[in-house]
Amino acid sequence: MARARPPLFSARPSRFAGLDRHSARLLLAIAAIVAAIALALSTSSSLPAPKHIDSGHRQTDAALYRAIVEGVRNGGNYYDVAAEALRAGNYPLRPFVAFRLPTLAVVEAALPRFGDLLLLFVLAAITAAAWLARLRIALPRPGPLAAAMILIAGGLIAFVQPPLVVFHEIWAGLLIALALGLRRPGRWLDAVAFGLIAMLVRETALLFVLVMGAMALIEGRIREAFGWAATVIVFAVVVAVHIHAVGLVVHPGDLTSPGWQGMMGLGFVLESISVSTALAVLPIWLSGALLLVALIGWAGWDDPLATRTLATLLVYALLIGLFARADNFYWGLMIAPTALIGLAFAPDAIRDIIVAARDTRRITVTRIR
Repeated sequence: MARARPPLFSARPSRFAGLDRHSARLLLAIAAIVAAIALALSTSSSLPAPKHIDSGHRQTDAALYRAIVEGVRNGGNYYDVAAEALRAGNYPLRPFVAFRLPTLAVVEAALPRFGDLLLLFVLAAITAAAWLARLRIALPRPGPLAAAMILIAGGLIAFVQPPLVVFHEIWAGLLIALALGLRRPGRWLDAVAFGLIAMLVRETALLFVLVMGAMALIEGRIREAFGWAATVIVFAVVVAVHIHAVGLVVHPGDLTSPGWQGMMGLGFVLESISVSTALAVLPIWLSGALLLVALIGWAGWDDPLATRTLATLLVYALLIGLFARADNFYWGLMIAPTALIGLAFAPDAIRDIIVAARDTRRITVTRIR
C-alpha cells in the first residue's frame, strides 16, 4: 500500500489515497484506454455536430411543447391538445411514451406568463445553494471552493435559458440535482419528494430514483429504501392512468415511433453532456476529456453524495449511449447540473492514483544473528 498523502484541495484524502501499486496501475491503464476510445469517437465525423443543440429540431420540439401549454392554458384537455399538436407536427403518437406526462404542461399553463421562467430561475438558484452548502464542507479552502462555484454555474448555464423552459429535461435535471444535494444520512425525505416530482415531470427520472433506492438498500438504510420504493409505486399508478388516457385519444392511423435503440455510444454521451453545459464552447475532444476527468473526481471524492452522483451519471450515460437517437441529445440535460463538479475533486484523485502507481517501496526482512 502506498503511503497516503495530505489532500491538495479536499477536506480529507480521496478514495485512492493509499491504493496499492498494482491496482493503481490497472486503474491508470483502464482510464487511458477509455479516454482514447472516447476521444476517438468524439472526433469522428459520423457523430452529430456539437451545434445541434441550437438546431431546427430543438426549435420544433420547443414549438410543440409551447403549443401544448397554450392549448391547456386556453382551456383544452391536455391529452386532446397534445394529440392534435403531435399530429400537426407529424410526430408519432405511439407508443404511449410519445406523450409526456401532463405535469409540466398543466403547471406552466396555470402560471401567469413568464411565471414558469421565474420558477425555473428560483429552482436553479436553490439547487446551486444546496450544492454550495455541501461543497463548503468538502472543499474548505477558498480557492477550490471558488472553482467549485464556477463549475456549478457551468453546469447550470443551459438551465437559465428562457427558450428551454418548456423542456421537461430542464426541470427534471434540476430536480434530480436538488434531490442529490439535499439528501443526507438520516435526512432523505426532501430528496425523496423531489425525486418523485422529477419522475412526474420526466419519466426517465425513474432511473435516478432506482439508483437512490438501491444505494440506500446497500447501505442498510431500510426506511429510506422504502421511501424511494413508495415513490416508484406512486409513479407506476400515475403512468397506468396516463396510458389509459393516451389510449383514448390515439387513432389507428397515427404514427408509431421508430424506437429508441440508437446505440450512439460513448462519444455521443460525452457530446450530449458537453453541449448541455459551459463546455459547449470548447472543442468536443477537449470537453470530452474534461468530462472523463470529472468522473475520476467523482470516483475519488470519499463521500456518500459522490457515490450516488457517480452512479447517477453512469446510469444515465448508459441510457444515452444505448437508447438515445441523434435528436435525443438533450437527454444529457438530466445530468448536466452535476457533471462538472467532479473536476473540483479530480486533482486529489489523480495525484493519489499517480503516487500509488509510482510507489516503489519494498519491505526488506533482515535476520539479526
